Amino acid sequence: MPIKYPSARAGLECVTQDFPPKPDKSDAAAAADRVTGLDALELGGKSGKGSLGKRIWRSAWPKLLAIAIVLAAWQAVVWAEWKPAYVLPGPITVFEDLGTLITTADFWDGVRLTMVRALTGFALAVLIGTVIGAAVSRFAPLRAAIGSLITGLQTMPSIMWFPLAILLFQISESAIMFVVVIGAAPSVANGLISGIDYVPRTWLRVGQVLGMKGFAKYRHLILPASLPSFISGLKQGWAFSWRSLMAGELLVIVPGALSIGVRMQQARDLNEASLVISFIIVVLVIGILIDVLFNAADNALRKRWGLTGS
Repeated sequence: MPIKYPSARAGLECVTQDFPPKPDKSDAAAAADRVTGLDALELGGKSGKGSLGKRIWRSAWPKLLAIAIVLAAWQAVVWAEWKPAYVLPGPITVFEDLGTLITTADFWDGVRLTMVRALTGFALAVLIGTVIGAAVSRFAPLRAAIGSLITGLQTMPSIMWFPLAILLFQISESAIMFVVVIGAAPSVANGLISGIDYVPRTWLRVGQVLGMKGFAKYRHLILPASLPSFISGLKQGWAFSWRSLMAGELLVIVPGALSIGVRMQQARDLNEASLVISFIIVVLVIGILIDVLFNAADNALRKRWGLTGS
């Protein structure tokens, strides 16, 4: 009996039926539209006109609302006559005096002196804290010896150091710098230690394979990897140094150095409550501006590391 083989046409039809059908161009276009829609949804419509103004408004309105609530509560307390007007003046009086104050050259001389002290003390704290943090994270016996001491110094109120600082350095700039540095350096050191501790072990092994040793290992691998925690330590260190400086300028009055703290103390001695509150606002605004700079640096670092959606 003869054997019947399938025809070439039948075999071709079988082969073509096994493969998936060729996608239609309309299906591909629809899929592309869906992906584009998802991208637009993920970006939140940031590419539209006026998106910059909307982002600024979204960032600003909570702060403006908070300021409005504080001013309203302040004015309500004044209207309630909880304290006499010469002790607790209203917002209008304070802002009028503040507007007059910031137009004087003496005010800006005081701001300049305070900021020079703050930046100098913070720079010294960063230098000392970075060296101590790197050494403690590098040598285990050193960590066992002073690791807890660094944390204890960080939690210690800065004002407790001023009696010792005055005994050591008398009434001088050095006494203020001593307290500023010893108040900020532990936070910087702890930030660096935490950052180094959380460097992935895989990265260290890769660095070892690449031949990184000694300073090169810290320069090109460990320190860049610890930057997020280090910046947090810097931010916290600045907060401690700024508070220490303000306390120092109120307690250690150096002759001839009319800083913000000294001028505030003079206003308090003259019972000028409006000026006292004005200087409080100035200190608050400076602290907020510095915090904005730290947040900008932190956001730039997170963006570089791919930790943000933008």
